[in-house]
Amino acid sequence: MPSLNQLNINEKGKVISIEGGKGLHQKLHLHGIFVGSIVEIISNTGPLIIEVDRNVISIGKKMALKITVEKINGKS
Repeated sequence: MPSLNQLNINEKGKVISIEGGKGLHQKLHLHGIFVGSIVEIISNTGPLIIEVDRNVISIGKKMALKITVEKINGKS
């Protein structure tokens, strides 16, 4: 399964796992990113700009490497 930063612009993915400690999990959860979340890549130049539950946020590429996603095909 790909990590979040391997998705292309306008691709969506469902978060399958997050590799990291409690601090990382809490930080991501505050932004609405947790196992089961659906994320869409808005921009992947520099930090990733993603949309989660109608909120647009920015996360670093190293953090995105720790988020495993399953690609979602088609529009949802």
